[in-house]
Amino acid sequence: MWDNPRLLNGTASFLTALALALLLAAGVQLVLRSAWFELREVTVLGAPAHTDREQIERALQTALTGGNFLAVDIDSVRNALERLPWVRRVELRRVWPDRLEVALEEHVALAHWGAVGLVNTHGELFAARSDESLPILAGPPGAEGEVVRRYRKFSEVLSPLADALHRVTLTSRYAWQLRLQSGLHLELGRDHPGETAERRLARFVAAYPQTLGRMQRRHEYVDLRYANGFALRIPELDG
Repeated sequence: MWDNPRLLNGTASFLTALALALLLAAGVQLVLRSAWFELREVTVLGAPAHTDREQIERALQTALTGGNFLAVDIDSVRNALERLPWVRRVELRRVWPDRLEVALEEHVALAHWGAVGLVNTHGELFAARSDESLPILAGPPGAEGEVVRRYRKFSEVLSPLADALHRVTLTSRYAWQLRLQSGLHLELGRDHPGETAERRLARFVAAYPQTLGRMQRRHEYVDLRYANGFALRIPELDG
């Protein structure tokens, strides 16, 4: 070995490279722990409507453990903030030399989702509470996006009646049920090829002024699962 110049040169080069790598790693660790780059400020942009300062501070205290401005784990901070009930998405940016800038996007609640939480305008379920007067949507797990999409379509079809939707339910058999603010329950049934629930609802809305709209008594239930008409239940005529 000692009389092999090529092997000796290769070994020397390797040891030199290893020493430089260790020196660089030690330097990086020194910089990451240095008080010269202390993180001194976290700025939250805007004024969140549902997430208060105390919640944000607790989340940041959990995520900002150890390290400095250069070493802070951006993903950990983002994940900690996105676990807050009303926070949908977080954007983070380091601002030289000692500041972290946080932009929070909050959920915009569209409706209650059954009794388990809220659903936002993107059709996403989130676990928060609201005292607002919101419609109620319900359906099988994973159907939130479809129920929100159909809620909007049903609302558009019903707009001539000036009677807003109070509840939209997609049953386990994928049948649609609506309840209006007036208390009227509409049974739409399932979608069929060439005959969607919206089409049956539009037929009812078109016929309403000449039928139910002329009746003075209160209506309770309308079954629209018919090809050319609908069935009506009137409370005072039951029994």
